Amino acid sequence: MTAVAQRDYYDVLGVPRDAGDKAIKDAFRKLALQYHPDRNKAPEAEEKFKQIAEAYAVLSDPAKRAEYDRRGFAGVAGFSPEDLFGGIDFEDLFGGLGLGFGESIFDRFFGRRRRGPVRGADLQIEVFVPLERIAHGGEEAIRFDRIDVCRDCGGTGAKAGTKARTCTTCGGTGQKTSSRREAGVFIRQSMPCPDCHGRGTLIDTPCPTCGGSGRTRHEESLSIRIPPGADDGLVLRVAGKGYAAEQAGAPPGDLHVIVRTAPDERFARDGADLLREERIDVTDAALGAELSVPTLDGPVAVKVPPGTQPDAQLRLRGKGLPRFGGKGRGDLYVRLRLRVPEQLSSEERTLYERLRALRAPR
Repeated sequence: MTAVAQRDYYDVLGVPRDAGDKAIKDAFRKLALQYHPDRNKAPEAEEKFKQIAEAYAVLSDPAKRAEYDRRGFAGVAGFSPEDLFGGIDFEDLFGGLGLGFGESIFDRFFGRRRRGPVRGADLQIEVFVPLERIAHGGEEAIRFDRIDVCRDCGGTGAKAGTKARTCTTCGGTGQKTSSRREAGVFIRQSMPCPDCHGRGTLIDTPCPTCGGSGRTRHEESLSIRIPPGADDGLVLRVAGKGYAAEQAGAPPGDLHVIVRTAPDERFARDGADLLREERIDVTDAALGAELSVPTLDGPVAVKVPPGTQPDAQLRLRGKGLPRFGGKGRGDLYVRLRLRVPEQLSSEERTLYERLRALRAPR
């Protein structure tokens, strides 16, 4: 299953988190002009343009931006393309440039619709990935519950062997349109049909499995590809694996998989770097020693120099994780903790007393 990584919206536009409206607008305008598909024919331009538009749609709206700042992608996951872009006049932003920033390009990229069935809600889950999988990348199996089209009725909501009938109130459109004139202005308003509640059909004999809703909850399994060095908190989007739409014929939402680093008893993670503690005897710290230290590539021998001080840190270059989206690997930092014996044999005590006498100031 192909998954698409999402980047932080502020990073996408290249603005700080406290950026004002003008800075956000200017950054979007500059990047949108750079990656507009009519100007930029590079293979990745279209995807970049979509990311830029989505980031601007969220950050330019105070309410959506507040939700995103508070909850991250989960705060805006339920928005449909119309919710995101409906209040933005892109032609006004780019007027006079002769490029298609109006309805057509956003309809093409995001499937924005003025009316009709609304896509299903997005679903968000977390997956805890072991360090070895993050280091090398690969497939990760996940299981999750989702609301999908009822398998017994195929989403119609009608019992097997029966059919839903077209709603006569709306003629199957799911919309009830009313028109009126106020102060010389002709106003046309569309709302969900009150009889079929926007479905466009009426069900006389509901499906016993889903109760006529056309949707049921079930557990699903799939594999997603974890990119090497995936950041903790990286969001992978799996198209069409969110909740099924409430209305028949509308597309499902997407699944957002948040990558988390699974706890590891050997290492702690700091970005692309790994951290580990090793305990050494006082004598080894004073005289020097050689340690066998585990890494993601197997154990390596590490020399502890003579005279090592408490909490000294050794750096093993390139023994961390791959840098996500960059080159090379991070490092492994080994912090040395001194192990002081709690009990001494008579011979050990004699030696320590002799050592203390030798080091006493004269």
